[in-house]
Amino acid sequence: GALGITINRASDLKVGDVLKQLKIECSDEDWASQPVLVGGPVHQDRGFVLHRTSGDWTSSFPVTSTIALTTSKDILEALAAGRGPDKAILALGYAGWAPGQLESEILQNSWLSTQADVEILFDSPLDDRWQRAAAGLGIDIHTLTGAAGHA
Repeated sequence: GALGITINRASDLKVGDVLKQLKIECSDEDWASQPVLVGGPVHQDRGFVLHRTSGDWTSSFPVTSTIALTTSKDILEALAAGRGPDKAILALGYAGWAPGQLESEILQNSWLSTQADVEILFDSPLDDRWQRAAAGLGIDIHTLTGAAGHA
């Protein structure tokens, strides 16, 4: 199967709210004030930290050469103490696909896919991320139609 993390939908929570629930003291007010993202509809009680590749975390998976996904508490403790990666976002939940499902959806032109972009992921406003990703492909999303086809 496949797993994805939505990166442009804020929840009602701030990172500081999650840290309090986990009993993690936070001295980094910038980190504590960040919104927690809605990563997807599956297991919304599970946290995922997307971050710049750095550090040695207990449970980390490289997404690209510059971006990693970590699910262990040690990265939250480091970020709260100001010792974590310089760029990070916290999401609760994920989107999931059965084996072959995502590949089938891609073949049906249900998705636009592009390379991960650190600037879009960490520095763009949430509402602009999907438009900027499409623009990186040369696509103005305002010109897209709801109907798809095969050329």
